[in-house]
Amino acid sequence: MRFQLERILSPEQLQTLRSKLLDAASPWQAGIETAGWHARAVKHNRQLARDSDLHRQLAAGVLQALAADPLVQAAALPLRLHSLRFSRSGSGEGYGRHLDDAYMAEGRSDLSFTLFLSEPADYSGGELVLEFPSGEERHKLAAGAAVVYPSTLLHRVEPVGQGERLVAVGWIESRIRGAEQRELLFELDTARRSLFAREGKSEEFDLISRSYSNLLRLWGP
Repeated sequence: MRFQLERILSPEQLQTLRSKLLDAASPWQAGIETAGWHARAVKHNRQLARDSDLHRQLAAGVLQALAADPLVQAAALPLRLHSLRFSRSGSGEGYGRHLDDAYMAEGRSDLSFTLFLSEPADYSGGELVLEFPSGEERHKLAAGAAVVYPSTLLHRVEPVGQGERLVAVGWIESRIRGAEQRELLFELDTARRSLFAREGKSEEFDLISRSYSNLLRLWGP
Protein backbone atom coordinates (compact mmCIF):
# COMPACT_ATOMS: atom_id res chain seq x y z
CA MET A 1 0.00 0.00 0.00
CA ARG A 2 1.14 3.51 -0.78
CA PHE A 3 -0.69 6.72 0.04
CA GLN A 4 -0.28 10.46 -0.13
CA LEU A 5 -0.48 12.97 2.71
CA GLU A 6 -1.63 16.47 1.85
CA ARG A 7 -0.15 19.51 3.56
CA ILE A 8 1.58 17.89 6.52
CA LEU A 9 3.33 21.22 7.14
CA SER A 10 1.86 24.70 7.12
CA PRO A 11 3.21 27.44 4.81
CA GLU A 12 4.84 29.05 7.84
CA GLN A 13 6.57 25.83 8.84
CA LEU A 14 7.75 25.29 5.28
CA GLN A 15 9.14 28.79 5.04
CA THR A 16 11.07 28.34 8.28
CA LEU A 17 12.45 24.97 7.16
CA ARG A 18 13.55 26.22 3.75
CA SER A 19 15.13 29.34 5.21
CA LYS A 20 17.23 27.35 7.66
CA LEU A 21 18.11 24.57 5.23
CA LEU A 22 19.23 26.97 2.50
CA ASP A 23 21.25 29.17 4.84
CA ALA A 24 24.87 29.30 3.69
CA ALA A 25 26.04 28.12 7.10
CA SER A 26 23.91 24.97 7.14
CA PRO A 27 26.08 21.81 7.47
CA TRP A 28 25.41 19.89 4.25
CA GLN A 29 27.54 16.86 3.35
CA ALA A 30 27.78 14.48 0.41
CA GLY A 31 24.94 11.97 0.46
CA ILE A 32 27.32 9.15 -0.33
CA GLU A 33 28.54 9.34 3.27
CA THR A 34 25.27 7.79 4.49
CA ALA A 35 24.72 5.39 1.57
CA GLY A 36 24.91 1.63 1.97
CA TRP A 37 27.68 -0.15 0.08
CA HIS A 38 25.32 -1.06 -2.77
CA ALA A 39 23.98 2.50 -3.22
CA ARG A 40 27.22 4.46 -3.20
CA ALA A 41 27.59 4.38 -6.98
CA VAL A 42 24.15 5.92 -7.59
CA LYS A 43 23.66 8.39 -4.72
CA HIS A 44 24.44 11.89 -5.94
CA ASN A 45 22.84 14.35 -3.54
CA ARG A 46 23.59 16.24 -0.35
CA GLN A 47 22.23 15.61 3.14
CA LEU A 48 22.11 17.75 6.25
CA ALA A 49 24.58 16.42 8.81
CA ARG A 50 22.50 14.26 11.15
CA ASP A 51 24.74 14.94 14.14
CA SER A 52 24.21 18.71 13.86
CA ASP A 53 22.07 20.81 16.18
CA LEU A 54 20.16 22.09 13.15
CA HIS A 55 19.17 18.57 12.08
CA ARG A 56 17.97 17.67 15.55
CA GLN A 57 15.94 20.86 15.77
CA LEU A 58 14.26 20.50 12.37
CA ALA A 59 13.76 16.74 12.42
CA ALA A 60 11.79 16.81 15.66
CA GLY A 61 9.07 19.02 14.17
CA VAL A 62 8.80 17.01 10.97
CA LEU A 63 8.54 13.67 12.76
CA GLN A 64 5.95 15.07 15.16
CA ALA A 65 3.79 16.32 12.27
CA LEU A 66 3.98 13.00 10.44
CA ALA A 67 3.28 10.91 13.54
CA ALA A 68 0.19 13.00 14.34
CA ASP A 69 -1.39 12.48 10.91
CA PRO A 70 -4.53 10.28 11.19
CA LEU A 71 -3.85 8.47 7.92
CA VAL A 72 -0.32 7.56 9.02
CA GLN A 73 -1.71 6.17 12.25
CA ALA A 74 -4.47 4.18 10.53
CA ALA A 75 -2.59 2.87 7.49
CA ALA A 76 0.97 2.49 8.78
CA LEU A 77 0.24 1.53 12.40
CA PRO A 78 3.63 2.98 13.35
CA LEU A 79 5.76 1.64 16.15
CA ARG A 80 8.32 4.33 15.37
CA LEU A 81 9.23 6.85 12.67
CA HIS A 82 12.97 6.96 12.38
CA SER A 83 16.22 7.78 10.56
CA LEU A 84 14.93 11.04 9.05
CA ARG A 85 17.22 12.77 6.58
CA PHE A 86 17.01 16.14 4.85
CA SER A 87 18.10 15.78 1.23
CA ARG A 88 19.12 18.49 -1.22
CA SER A 89 19.63 18.02 -4.97
CA GLY A 90 20.78 20.67 -7.43
CA SER A 91 21.52 20.62 -11.13
CA GLY A 92 22.66 17.15 -12.24
CA GLU A 93 22.11 15.60 -8.82
CA GLY A 94 19.71 12.75 -8.03
CA TYR A 95 19.63 9.22 -6.67
CA GLY A 96 19.75 6.26 -9.04
CA ARG A 97 17.80 3.01 -8.80
CA HIS A 98 18.16 1.47 -5.35
CA LEU A 99 16.42 -0.38 -2.53
CA ASP A 100 16.28 0.88 1.05
CA ASP A 101 18.07 -1.16 3.70
CA ALA A 102 15.79 -3.52 5.63
CA TYR A 103 17.27 -2.53 8.99
CA MET A 104 18.83 0.72 10.12
CA ALA A 105 20.36 1.71 13.42
CA GLU A 106 17.06 3.17 14.60
CA GLY A 107 14.64 0.50 13.39
CA ARG A 108 13.25 -1.76 10.66
CA SER A 109 12.09 -0.17 7.41
CA ASP A 110 8.58 -1.37 6.58
CA LEU A 111 7.47 1.86 4.91
CA SER A 112 9.43 4.76 3.44
CA PHE A 113 8.27 8.35 3.16
CA THR A 114 9.29 11.40 1.16
CA LEU A 115 8.06 14.79 2.36
CA PHE A 116 8.45 17.45 -0.33
CA LEU A 117 9.75 20.81 0.91
CA SER A 118 10.18 22.60 -2.45
CA GLU A 119 7.33 23.56 -4.75
CA PRO A 120 7.32 21.65 -8.07
CA ALA A 121 7.88 24.92 -9.97
CA ASP A 122 11.10 25.54 -8.03
CA TYR A 123 13.01 22.83 -9.90
CA SER A 124 12.86 20.74 -13.06
CA GLY A 125 13.25 16.96 -13.01
CA GLY A 126 13.71 15.42 -9.58
CA GLU A 127 10.68 13.10 -9.69
CA LEU A 128 10.53 10.23 -7.23
CA VAL A 129 9.95 7.10 -9.35
CA LEU A 130 8.50 3.98 -7.69
CA GLU A 131 8.74 0.66 -9.54
CA PHE A 132 5.68 -1.59 -9.31
CA PRO A 133 5.14 -4.86 -11.21
CA SER A 134 2.50 -2.99 -13.23
CA GLY A 135 4.88 -0.18 -14.16
CA GLU A 136 6.47 2.99 -12.83
CA GLU A 137 4.76 5.64 -10.75
CA ARG A 138 6.17 9.17 -10.63
CA HIS A 139 5.73 11.63 -7.75
CA LYS A 140 6.52 15.34 -7.61
CA LEU A 141 4.19 16.78 -4.99
CA ALA A 142 3.42 20.22 -3.65
CA ALA A 143 5.56 21.49 -0.80
CA GLY A 144 4.24 20.13 2.49
CA ALA A 145 2.79 16.98 0.91
CA ALA A 146 4.26 13.50 1.31
CA VAL A 147 4.09 10.04 -0.21
CA VAL A 148 4.39 6.89 1.90
CA TYR A 149 5.28 3.65 0.13
CA PRO A 150 6.57 0.12 0.85
CA SER A 151 10.29 0.01 1.56
CA THR A 152 10.44 -3.17 -0.52
CA LEU A 153 10.10 -1.19 -3.77
CA LEU A 154 12.97 -0.34 -6.07
CA HIS A 155 12.91 3.39 -6.65
CA ARG A 156 14.98 6.34 -7.84
CA VAL A 157 15.09 10.14 -7.91
CA GLU A 158 15.50 11.57 -11.40
CA PRO A 159 18.35 14.08 -11.85
CA VAL A 160 17.41 17.70 -11.25
CA GLY A 161 17.70 19.95 -14.27
CA GLN A 162 17.46 23.44 -12.83
CA GLY A 163 16.73 24.76 -9.36
CA GLU A 164 16.99 22.83 -6.11
CA ARG A 165 14.93 19.98 -4.71
CA LEU A 166 14.53 19.84 -0.93
CA VAL A 167 12.87 16.86 0.74
CA ALA A 168 12.78 15.05 4.06
CA VAL A 169 12.96 11.27 3.82
CA GLY A 170 12.61 8.64 6.50
CA TRP A 171 11.18 5.29 7.46
CA ILE A 172 8.39 3.72 9.49
CA GLU A 173 8.67 0.55 11.52
CA SER A 174 5.12 -0.71 11.80
CA ARG A 175 3.56 -2.63 14.68
CA ILE A 176 2.37 -5.01 11.94
CA ARG A 177 5.18 -6.40 9.81
CA GLY A 178 3.09 -7.82 6.94
CA ALA A 179 1.90 -5.41 4.24
CA GLU A 180 -1.20 -7.49 3.46
CA GLN A 181 -2.12 -7.57 7.13
CA ARG A 182 -1.71 -3.79 7.46
CA GLU A 183 -3.96 -3.27 4.45
CA LEU A 184 -6.65 -5.55 5.86
CA LEU A 185 -6.54 -3.77 9.21
CA PHE A 186 -6.77 -0.40 7.48
CA GLU A 187 -9.87 -1.53 5.56
CA LEU A 188 -11.49 -2.84 8.75
CA ASP A 189 -10.73 0.38 10.60
CA THR A 190 -12.08 2.49 7.73
CA ALA A 191 -15.25 0.41 7.62
CA ARG A 192 -15.93 0.64 11.36
CA ARG A 193 -15.31 4.40 11.42
CA SER A 194 -17.68 4.89 8.48
CA LEU A 195 -20.29 2.72 10.16
CA PHE A 196 -19.95 4.62 13.45
CA ALA A 197 -20.27 7.98 11.66
CA ARG A 198 -23.45 6.80 9.95
CA GLU A 199 -25.18 4.81 12.70
CA GLY A 200 -23.32 5.38 15.94
CA LYS A 201 -22.42 2.49 18.23
CA SER A 202 -24.15 -0.69 17.10
CA GLU A 203 -23.86 -4.46 17.26
CA GLU A 204 -22.15 -4.48 13.87
CA PHE A 205 -19.69 -1.79 14.97
CA ASP A 206 -18.80 -3.77 18.08
CA LEU A 207 -18.21 -6.95 16.07
CA ILE A 208 -15.94 -5.20 13.56
CA SER A 209 -14.05 -3.47 16.39
CA ARG A 210 -13.61 -6.80 18.16
CA SER A 211 -12.17 -8.39 15.02
CA TYR A 212 -9.89 -5.39 14.44
CA SER A 213 -8.52 -5.46 17.99
CA ASN A 214 -8.06 -9.24 18.04
CA LEU A 215 -6.19 -9.17 14.71
CA LEU A 216 -3.92 -6.47 16.11
CA ARG A 217 -3.13 -8.77 19.03
CA LEU A 218 -2.64 -11.75 16.75
CA TRP A 219 -0.36 -10.05 14.23
CA GLY A 220 1.42 -7.56 16.47
CA PRO A 221 4.79 -8.02 18.17
